[in-house]
Amino acid sequence: MGFFAALREDVATARSHDPAARSSIEVFLAYSGLHAVWGYRLTHLLWVAGFRLPARLLSQLLRFLTGVEIHPAATIGRRLFIDHGMGVVIGATAVLGDDVMLYHGVTLGGKSRHHRRDEKRHPTLEDGVTVGAGAKVLGDITLGAWSTVGANAVVTKDAPPNSLLTGIPATIRPADPDATESARGVVYDV
Repeated sequence: MGFFAALREDVATARSHDPAARSSIEVFLAYSGLHAVWGYRLTHLLWVAGFRLPARLLSQLLRFLTGVEIHPAATIGRRLFIDHGMGVVIGATAVLGDDVMLYHGVTLGGKSRHHRRDEKRHPTLEDGVTVGAGAKVLGDITLGAWSTVGANAVVTKDAPPNSLLTGIPATIRPADPDATESARGVVYDV
């Protein structure tokens, strides 16, 4: 996908997710979450090309300007939307699929204090995952596609696709209890 096509796709994604978006030009100029994603793409290119220090310095400048901290080494798919943005942190080994949505105050952080460069320490969010305001998703875990994490939940264990995760520590339920007969009424500790 070309540069301008990606910009148009990002603006369209923001407009489709935010009912307060009045125009594409407003989204383009005023959405800090979108600016953070665009900045991440630049820092990620620098990181992959081996310009690690400039990538980190630019990511810190973007953190100051947008209130969103995305490590340049993170792997992020298409159409990420960060609503309001302030306080979002995405760690170095985090992997986000396509169509992920994050609200303000979300942390995709690590639990390990080891300093091995090849260790995966941050979560993987598969396609379509939504993470509510203030939620913390910690460690090398995977949240299955089209799952939803409730506001202020603390998630430290894997979740299958189409899950609803709420509470501290988070418990997991099927997002639609009627979706499968076998899942009805079952609650798992996460």
